[in-house]
Amino acid sequence: MCTNFSSTRNTEWVKKTLGVDLPSAYPEEAYPGFVAPIAVQSHKTGRVACGLARFGLIPAWAKDDKIARHTYNARSETAAEKPSFRTAWRQRQYGLVLVDHFYEPNYASGKAVRWKIGLQSGEPLGIACLWDRWTDPASGEQVVSCAMLTVNADQHPVMRQFHKAGEEKRTPVVVAPDLHHQWLGADPVRAAELMTWSHMPTLIAQPAPLPAR
Repeated sequence: MCTNFSSTRNTEWVKKTLGVDLPSAYPEEAYPGFVAPIAVQSHKTGRVACGLARFGLIPAWAKDDKIARHTYNARSETAAEKPSFRTAWRQRQYGLVLVDHFYEPNYASGKAVRWKIGLQSGEPLGIACLWDRWTDPASGEQVVSCAMLTVNADQHPVMRQFHKAGEEKRTPVVVAPDLHHQWLGADPVRAAELMTWSHMPTLIAQPAPLPAR
C-alpha cells in the first residue's frame, strides 16, 4: 500500500521519456486527496498528455468524493472486477503517476520508520495507475483522479521488508521506461501481463524519517 510519494519536477526527464511537459503548481509530496502529475494516452490518436489528478480514484458513478479515501491503491489482481475500478480498467484508462520517490513504513526497529524507495539509477519513475473523470453534482466541477496499481511483493528483494510482520507485502507497479508506451496503450490482456514486479526496474530504499514534531 502506498499513501505518500514525492511528485517529480524533472521536466527534462519527462520530456525525454514521454514527450510531454509537466503541469505547474502541485505539492512536492502527495497524500490521498492531493493532486499529482500523471501521464495518459489517447487510444484514438496515440497522443500522450500530462496533467494533474487527485490521488484517490473517484468513479464516474460516485455520489460524492468520500470514496476516494479508500481508492488510492488498486489491487491489480482484482481491479478488473471491483466496482470502483472495473470501468477504468475495461476502458483502458491506464496512466503513469510521475514521482521521484514513494514512501513505505519499515518496522524493523519495532516502530514505524518512513523509508523512501526509488530507482537505482536515480531517475524519476512512472507508477502504473488507473484514472477516471467524475463530475461534482454540487458544483459541476470535473475532477480527474487516479489509483496506483499494486502487486504482491512477498518475494520482492526490496519491497518485502515494509509494513508490519504478518501482513501481505505489496508494491506499487513501477513501469520500466522502455515499457511506458506499452502500458499507456495496452489492452486489458497486455495490461494484466505487465502487472508483475518481475517487469520492474531495480529499486533501492533508505530511511527517510519524518521530521520530529
